Amino acid sequence: MNIIIRPERESDYRCVEELTRKAFWNLHVPGCDEHYLAHVMRSHPDFCSDLDFVAEYEGRVIGNIMYTKAHLVNEKGERREILTFGPVSVLPEYQRKGVGSQLIQHTVKLAKAKGFPAIVIFGNPSNYVKHGFRGCKDFRVAVAEDRYPTCMLVLPLQNQPWPDGDWIYQGSEVYNLDKNAAEEFDRNFPPFVKKHMPSQDEFAILCRSVVL
Repeated sequence: MNIIIRPERESDYRCVEELTRKAFWNLHVPGCDEHYLAHVMRSHPDFCSDLDFVAEYEGRVIGNIMYTKAHLVNEKGERREILTFGPVSVLPEYQRKGVGSQLIQHTVKLAKAKGFPAIVIFGNPSNYVKHGFRGCKDFRVAVAEDRYPTCMLVLPLQNQPWPDGDWIYQGSEVYNLDKNAAEEFDRNFPPFVKKHMPSQDEFAILCRSVVL
């Protein structure tokens, strides 16, 4: 698809929240709260506004990617500032057409140019290995001592050796959403039906699995 990738504008906010809701509704759980995450993320100190982009097709915003800062901490207490992205949202009718891939590729180049050492994300490996992401255990990056989630993936950005040692990932607190506030925010949108989907079972299995 021949899309335009440009920075998100304030006038895009509602549209992005709507498309994010459509993209994630019933995907991981009945309903979703990713649109509320997009809403609160923009005002959070960890938010990277210079890596907030939308995909536009024929004058319509059809996709979005957002980044926040995160950290890796080793056993010596040394901290490395890194990035994470999410949500990455594409309207359902434009999914599997390369829109999300173009948003990722565009912003990864910018993140590399800004000097960030790595991007760490949580997602289905089959969606991200094509972009160069690898399992977190390859880099000794864990969420707790010796706990390496299958869904935690790492993309080094700089052409230099990965630092030795064990690292613990510390993400932004913005992802710790208030579920009641998210439900209240969702009432500002047209009603969608919450239901069980097979993708939710796949997501639950992936979230509970770890690399030994």
